[in-house]
Amino acid sequence: KTGTKAAALYVLEVPGGGVAFVQLRLAKGQAAGSSFGAPFEEALRQRILDADEFYERITPQSLREDERRVHRQALAGMLWTKQYYYFDLDRWLKEHKAHPLLGGAGRGVRNAEWFHMLNGDVISMPDKWEYPWYAAWDLAFHTIALSLVDFDFAKEQLLLMLRSLYSHPNGQMPAYEWNFSDVNPPVHAWATLFLYKMEKNLGREDIQFLERSFQGLMLNFNWWVNRKDPQGKNVFAGGFLGLDNIGVFDRSAPLPTGGSLEQADGTAWMAFYAQNMLEMALTLSDHDPVYEEVAFKFLENVIWINYAMDKVGEHGDDMWDEEDGFYYDVLRLPSGEAFRLKVRSMVGLLPLCASTVFEEASVTRHPKLLE
Repeated sequence: KTGTKAAALYVLEVPGGGVAFVQLRLAKGQAAGSSFGAPFEEALRQRILDADEFYERITPQSLREDERRVHRQALAGMLWTKQYYYFDLDRWLKEHKAHPLLGGAGRGVRNAEWFHMLNGDVISMPDKWEYPWYAAWDLAFHTIALSLVDFDFAKEQLLLMLRSLYSHPNGQMPAYEWNFSDVNPPVHAWATLFLYKMEKNLGREDIQFLERSFQGLMLNFNWWVNRKDPQGKNVFAGGFLGLDNIGVFDRSAPLPTGGSLEQADGTAWMAFYAQNMLEMALTLSDHDPVYEEVAFKFLENVIWINYAMDKVGEHGDDMWDEEDGFYYDVLRLPSGEAFRLKVRSMVGLLPLCASTVFEEASVTRHPKLLE
């Protein structure tokens, strides 16, 4: 009689075409017999009516009946795939005798550099029956869907990854349980902007949410610039930077050739990140002029990254191939030799995502930036 989980076992014989029901109820102490029967059926009926009314309000009227069912099932799946996630890294590392601050000698224990982390929240999971752990960049996309049913929860999920107990002191966001230090596409800024704009269009602008997110994202952006641009050339590399396993090499591991890999998608993600931060800074500067100077710094980053991907003139080590009209990763060897890895993949298309439209008025309101 020890442990934390228990399960009831029912053995049912169901005839072909037949139906069997098991009625269950959580109750404190001994459940009264009257909890079942007619009261049980009525409670279930009322909850179904509640759900029908809820989805009727949020489902676009233009959808046909079959499409409405798909819409409802998809959102129900998002709501179902939430769970309480608890992970105390301090305790984990002590138990594995690998705590770096306590002289732990355990080698090969994952996430030793995340000893500060304490996770203890309800979090949206990619798929809790198979993957009962969060993945930070999946989570950013989850929040867009979840905002249709629970805006507050969606915003809290984004802020969660930027909190001190989750994010690393150096500004990195945790990736996923088996390697918090892995590198995923920086899409939190995009998701933050998306939610902010959606809510503003509903007539309830949340500038405080935007500012809180921006402060955490500034630290994360600096981590990218300082850690993932090894030669200070405004080209970036990392682990799973989109659509897993699309490169010639395992991009989470050292190159078999030595040297470094300059990633077209990793660099494009950073250009997009800088554009998102620029847009956020411009929005915040309408409320506080101090952000105008911050916006200028992100504009500089956008221009530097663009130039790094395609410098003036013809260069064999640029990511942009003028003849092919396509972006490629660049392999830079220890000898200094560099050449493009001419593989047509999503790597070369992701730079198209690094595109942001700025309305003329949003720029002319800031004459220093315009100059």
